[in-house]
Parts: sequence; structure tokens; C-alpha cells
Amino acid sequence: MSADALKQTLALLLLEWESECVEFKDANDNFSTSDIGKYFSALSNEANLRSRDAGWLVFGVDNKTRKVIGTQYRKNAERLNGLKRDIANGIDPSTTFRDIHELHTPEGRVVMFEIPAAPRGIPIAWNGHYFARNGESLAPMSLAKLDEIRAQDGIEDWSAKVCPGATLADLDEDAIAKAREVFAQKHAQSIPRSTLDSWSAADFLDRAKLTIGGKITRTSILLLGKSESTHYLSPFVAELSWKLEGEERAYEHFSPPFLLTSTLLYQRIRNLRVTLLPPGQMIPIEMAKYEQKIVLEALHNCIAHQDYRSCERVLVIERVGELEFQNAGSFFDGEPDDYVVRNRTPRRYRNRFLAEAMVQLRMIDTMGFGIREVMFRGQAKRFFPLPDYDLTEANHVKVHLAGRFIDENYSRMLLSLPDISWAEILALDQIQKGLAPDNDALPLLRKRGLVEGRRPALHISAEVALATNQKSTYIRSRRQDDQHYRKLILDYVGQFKQATTQEIRDLLMSKLPDALTGEQKEHKVHNLLTALRVAGDIYNTGSKRYPKWVRQSLNNKPIV
Repeated sequence: MSADALKQTLALLLLEWESECVEFKDANDNFSTSDIGKYFSALSNEANLRSRDAGWLVFGVDNKTRKVIGTQYRKNAERLNGLKRDIANGIDPSTTFRDIHELHTPEGRVVMFEIPAAPRGIPIAWNGHYFARNGESLAPMSLAKLDEIRAQDGIEDWSAKVCPGATLADLDEDAIAKAREVFAQKHAQSIPRSTLDSWSAADFLDRAKLTIGGKITRTSILLLGKSESTHYLSPFVAELSWKLEGEERAYEHFSPPFLLTSTLLYQRIRNLRVTLLPPGQMIPIEMAKYEQKIVLEALHNCIAHQDYRSCERVLVIERVGELEFQNAGSFFDGEPDDYVVRNRTPRRYRNRFLAEAMVQLRMIDTMGFGIREVMFRGQAKRFFPLPDYDLTEANHVKVHLAGRFIDENYSRMLLSLPDISWAEILALDQIQKGLAPDNDALPLLRKRGLVEGRRPALHISAEVALATNQKSTYIRSRRQDDQHYRKLILDYVGQFKQATTQEIRDLLMSKLPDALTGEQKEHKVHNLLTALRVAGDIYNTGSKRYPKWVRQSLNNKPIV
């Protein structure tokens, strides 16, 4: 926000003074972070209840005179921005300031904390307690206000609202024809094609759950509307954006009808071919980086679960080795693992009417199978890394879809071991990404001989390496017994009579497993030398800072 816009915002807030959504403080540098957290909870909840986009906490204004007096609160920019992290750690569900603005006026410095409104149906707590405003005072949130927010999900479905003035003429004819075709395929066993063809457009749209009593809904506009009909959704945004990042940059926006334009967005993605050499073969397998069904499943999920009240676009970012899908709104029902690991069936939807219409048009399913069966198992069947969900940004969901192989040993393993279980695939995918698998999964992997090593240096085992013709990779990555390295050190010192620590380091660095980091290798060398010294096998004839190691004789004198 520009300085002029901030000045205008401050002037409007001063005119409004301390409503339930605005609080002014003549705060100094020791203002309690805990109190800020309480105000965050209160102002966020009050902004939700009053259909405001945000609440404001303003430092540097005198409560009595209502004039700017300036504040010294956290003048260091790094400390001020650090408050975002401090607040996020105590807020439930985790979120933080939309922004922290500094405004320098002739009367002094003003700090303006912009606090996002609580999501619909989800009150905001600070350290487990809900706060609200009672006039100009901070107070615990009443049960009436708490129930009002929690009941919001059951009161209104944004996608089911009728668009006043919209008619069939505002819908795209090609999109309606495509919808009829898809609907006919879905219901081919129960509805004769002749019957479906006899329906008028209005009858069909009602039966496909796109309209209500012949009236055009927001769902109708999103899925079948002409691009020029989106004004019926104003001020809300209905747009898909494709963005290319990297050495080449490009972007394109796609308006409704999403039934057609989601495929157009997929066609903008540069879907090059990649190869994978199967074990024991000379001819590689060639496949596209991305499968259309998987990409559209991810994109259609974004459309179905987007919080359109946020007035944001659905975003698809294409990078060299991945696609990233972003939609506004928190993960609405449960957690991603509930669907990937535990076969959860959704119990509620942010946009139920839209979701049901997309089911009729075979764009998504409502049983939660799409995430696991299409996206995750689909990637595994193609020997690619599994998708990753990122929920770290407040009220946003991001999905990363890999278009490259991270560890070809993992991919060859999926190709050569058709009996591998889903739990094993999930765990091994974590290992190839350098993450720790579930504690219950690791013993299963060891029992089958699929992995070796210790956390965090887990790697593909000999059995899998041999099965995938990766013997050299295995030898470089497997963990040798410590006795092997001790013998190397003793042989070296015996051969050259003495050795510095740097010479021992140079000897071992290339021989230690590739799975160890540089720092871990340094610790390993130090531990090996210490063990040999304690055992009496080597002796330091140099200084503590510049040791010179020699072999120890049986009569406890160094061999020279």
C-alpha cells in the first residue's frame, strides 16, 4: 500500500474511531506481544461478524486526544516483521497479519497492523482463548458470537446463489453442448440418450444441478457462462491464471466457461517428454512430464474448493520441473493425509452446489477418491514422485506436482517391484525427498530390505539397487562398518609413519557414503580418530591444534 493510500486509510479509521473492528494505542516498545495476540483474535472475529475484509490495530495515536503522537514500537524492521511469526505461533488456526504498515507523518511514526477477518465458520483464538470487542473494550468472546461464526458454514453456500438478471443467453452454447455430452456418458445406464436429447436446455441444466428452478446460479456462470457474463459475479473474481517461471516467462488468464477453459489452460503447459531406462533393458520408456487427467484433477479441485469471497484467482505456476496449483481458502474438511492415507470421505464442502454440479459433469468426485486414486496413485503408476500439499500460507492451499524424477532408483524400484504396497510407496517417496518417513513404516521397509542406513541418511538397499542395476550407486551410498575406516587410517599411518588430521580427512572424504553431508563426514572423521586414540591404536606427537598421528606399539611407545 502506498504512503498516500495509508494516509487515506488512517484518516478514515480516525473518523470511524474505535469501532469493534478498529483499535488505537499510544504504544511504546514494551507493548506486550500477548496483548497484541488478544487484539488480533478480537479484531479478526469482529471483522468476520461485520462482513469486513479486515480489522486494524494502530499504534501511535493518543486515545484521549485522538491525534497522532508517534510510537517507538519495534523501530528495527527485522524485529517488526518478526512479530508476524510470533503471532502465527499463538493463533489457532495459524494465521498472521495481512501486512504491517509503517507510516511516517510530521506528528510521528504510525504502525498499522492489518488483521484479516476470520474465515467463515472458523473463529480465531489466541493461545486457546477466543476474544471479541465489547464496545471499545477487549473481552472474552461470548457464546452467542462464537455460535454465530461457527454456524456460518451451514447458512450460506456462495456457489448456489442466483444471479439476478442472468438468463440462458448468458451461457456459452458450446459449453452447454459439452455438458450434455458428458452428462449423457455419466448416466448412460440409467437415462436413454433419446430422453436426454428431448430435454430443453432449461430442463437439462436443472437436472444437472447447474440451475435452480430455471434460474442462473453462480455455479452456472463459473462452469458454463460466457466470458462477458462474469459481471454477474462482481465483485468476486472468476479467473484461472497460468504463469510460466524460469528463463522464459509468460502468463495467460482464462475466464469461464471453466468446463472448457480448464482444458485450454492445460494445453498451455509445455508438456515435454522424459525417459526412464528400465532395469536390464537398453530401450528407455518415454512418457509425458504431466498426464492430462492428473493435471485436470488438481485444477478442478482448485475450482471446486476456491474461496471466491477472497476475490483471488486460481493460479497454476509452471516451473522447469514442477507445476504448482494454488487456490484461496484453507483445506476445508480434514487434512490431505486423511484422503491419501486413510480413505476419508468428505463430510462438507465450501461450495456444495458447485461441487455437486462438477460431479455431474465428471470434473471431480465427492467421495475424496480423486486425490488418492487419480493424483497420488496416478503419479506412482507413472513412476514419478508423489504430489506434495503445502498449507503453510494462511487460508491458501498449494499442491506441487513433479514433472521430473528426483531419484531414478525410486522410479526404477516402482517399475521392477509390482507387489510394493501403498504404505511402502508413501514412505519411500518421503525418503527420496530427504524427509523422514513415518516411524511405523520404517521397520516395514527394513524387513523387506528396501532401505539401509540410519536417519537421516536412509538410502535404497542392496536388494533394490541390484534389482535396478544400480550397484555402483549402492556401493557409494551404503554405510560401511566403522572397522573398515579404522583399518584404512591405521594402514595409512603405518605406511607413511605419521599423518596429520587433514591428511586423514583427505583420505576418507571420498570413501565415506554419499548419503552423508559434508558436516556429517567431518564428524565421522573426528569420531574415528577419537576412537582409535582411546583404544591406544594411535598417538599424537604434535600439538593439540596441529596433531600428528603415529601408530602405537605394544610397549605403549609410538612407532617412528
